[in-house]
Amino acid sequence: MQRHPTPPLTTRRLPIHPLWMRLNHWLNALAVALLIGSGWRIYNASPFFPFQFPANITLGGWLGGALQWHFAAMWLLAANGLVYLALNIVSGRLARKFFPVSPRGIWHDALAALRGRLSHADARHYNQVQRLAYLFVIVDIVVLVLSGLVLWKSVQFGLLRELLGGYEIARRIHFVAMALLVGFIALHVVMVALVPKTLLAMLSGRAGAST
Repeated sequence: MQRHPTPPLTTRRLPIHPLWMRLNHWLNALAVALLIGSGWRIYNASPFFPFQFPANITLGGWLGGALQWHFAAMWLLAANGLVYLALNIVSGRLARKFFPVSPRGIWHDALAALRGRLSHADARHYNQVQRLAYLFVIVDIVVLVLSGLVLWKSVQFGLLRELLGGYEIARRIHFVAMALLVGFIALHVVMVALVPKTLLAMLSGRAGAST
């Protein structure tokens, strides 16, 4: 089983996740939930795949209402995301928590996870699969926001529209990016169910610190 050194007692008394990070996490969760529900309603108004989402799992009631929810949530996600990136960079948390990442390390930790040998004793430590997943989400949200700007103001963001291959391609990029985010959320929920102390740590900041 992979093991990580037990942090010193003084370190274990510190919050696993600082307050700003926990607030940021739950605001992101709210924004993404609103974006998914309203986005499915918007998609149903002009689908480009041979399926639609059930109306009872969408948000907005009608296209106009869904657009209002979607734009409001978009600004919340964008603003909160910028704060998250800025605080992670300034505090050094980005480099400390998410790097290094290497193909060999990802492969090693992925195999250990599949065999049930990946340690979760120290909740402060992200294994390389987690690091890759969180870095992917950051990039995916950036793609969501950029493609969303094209869909919102196609004329004003003409250069960005062309870089993304045009309006219709931007729609598909936006849809795929959101689908990937939904997939990450589903996997994230499963992992939290398997290691519930991670949820407690995100709520209180200290749960599992003495493990």
